[in-house]
Amino acid sequence: MATEGIPVKPDKDAFEGDLQELFGHPKGLFYLFFAEMWERFSFYGMRALLTLYMTKVLFFGDANGETISITIYAAYGALVYATPFIGGMIADKLLGYRKAIMLGGILMAVGHFVLAIENDIAFYAALALIIVGNGFFKPNISSFVGTLYKEGDARRDAGFTIFYMGINVGAAAAPLVCGWLGETYGWHWGFGAAGVGMLLGLGAFWNGTQGNVFGAQGYPPEGKGTLKQMVESIVYLGAFISVPVFTFLMWKNEYVSWILYAALAVSIAYVIFIFTKVSKEEAQRVFVVCLLTFFITVFWSFFEQSGSSLTLFADNNVNLVWLNASQTNFINPAFIVIFAIIFSTMWVQLSKKGLNPITPIKFALGIAQLGLGFLIFAFAIRYVDASAKVPMIFLVLGYLFMTTGELFISPVGLSKVTELTPKQYVGFMMGVWFLSSAFAHHIAGIIANLTAGGGNDAGVVSEPTFIDALIEMVTGISVEQASEFSEGMEKLYTYSTVFSQVGFAAIGFAIFALILSPWMKKWMHGIK
Repeated sequence: MATEGIPVKPDKDAFEGDLQELFGHPKGLFYLFFAEMWERFSFYGMRALLTLYMTKVLFFGDANGETISITIYAAYGALVYATPFIGGMIADKLLGYRKAIMLGGILMAVGHFVLAIENDIAFYAALALIIVGNGFFKPNISSFVGTLYKEGDARRDAGFTIFYMGINVGAAAAPLVCGWLGETYGWHWGFGAAGVGMLLGLGAFWNGTQGNVFGAQGYPPEGKGTLKQMVESIVYLGAFISVPVFTFLMWKNEYVSWILYAALAVSIAYVIFIFTKVSKEEAQRVFVVCLLTFFITVFWSFFEQSGSSLTLFADNNVNLVWLNASQTNFINPAFIVIFAIIFSTMWVQLSKKGLNPITPIKFALGIAQLGLGFLIFAFAIRYVDASAKVPMIFLVLGYLFMTTGELFISPVGLSKVTELTPKQYVGFMMGVWFLSSAFAHHIAGIIANLTAGGGNDAGVVSEPTFIDALIEMVTGISVEQASEFSEGMEKLYTYSTVFSQVGFAAIGFAIFALILSPWMKKWMHGIK
């Protein structure tokens, strides 16, 4: 069946058996792998430079430059993950995955090249283009992966982990290339390289659509020709018209939190609507997705210090070897590239033996490892030198535990959203999943700002609290001792204090997830 020569989106079971395979997985997975790899190269190449570019160029000399940079970064991160909430629904109901991905990729490519213009207005407009483009690209390429596997397919978790490795191959290469170009030859060279990466990602995806490796997946819903074309044109026009709106929001970023609260209200209302439209078993599965979304929000709120406070920590207080501060963003994705296949194989082998932990247990273990990583960052202050800098090995080890925690959570979480959600609502729930990252960036900005202003209020020492005792246990430094530090050492102590608090909070949430796991297992109704 076709509409104007283009196949419409049929029932999945009608073509599942016709999908070509490669290395035991649908061949389309590897086209999506390379498309996402280059898109993430562009995204993380820009991200590695963003906070340092703002701090050292746009707001250099401003007494609050670091705080302003962190606030803009948080607002950008929040919006870049909020727009998939809308982009997922538009793809589900109007465009289909293929057209949404192409539209998003084009907008992001333009945004990266505009970012190469060293001008305040161009800077905000570039971020807006990337925000809108990501809304169409990010949720739909992940959802597209889910359509390649039948429900209950044992390869699904492994497939998402392979896809996740593609994300991180690009993310690992990007800081090395863009960070080197940006800090050696000029920021516009680094941002321009990110734009080239986005074009390569678009080329990889387009090549896959021409090779018929996706079967009949990803096309728009069936509809009448003229009306369908008019609706698609309105969507395209609306996408470009929204860019000035997001440009304004990046400039006046204090309004972003209100948008997030509004999006939260809408998502809660729509989830309640879904509960009224599905069976009891499906409703309980959706509720588990909501709980997993809560825990992934906690995880990313802490994890996303990597693009802001951890980058500034590396720049200010770490003895860097071989890498500059922007290039330290390479460490996390590099570890993922190393461990992704190992984890993918491990989940498959554990499943064969009946020992694969259920998803809620994986979440608890992942959050706990993240907490341990932050405690390692804080512990580094015990080995500080005379210049208030700590050995780089602690930065590497901290990122190692953050990475293993991420591999326990993120690719598995993506898989479970597509598996637990009724098919007709997958795009929306994937949007909600990414909306959680928007809230996480907002919260991450609040946490990061705690590291930006020093720590001791002009030497005033309050009565030590239980939290102070925990911090002293990690850092070996009491509140009284900290009050006597020099400026450089005070900054390091502020980082260590905040990182200690993050570490203990993460372990607390891990314990909470562990307590809830028996109920979540029951409500998943056989899906592990």
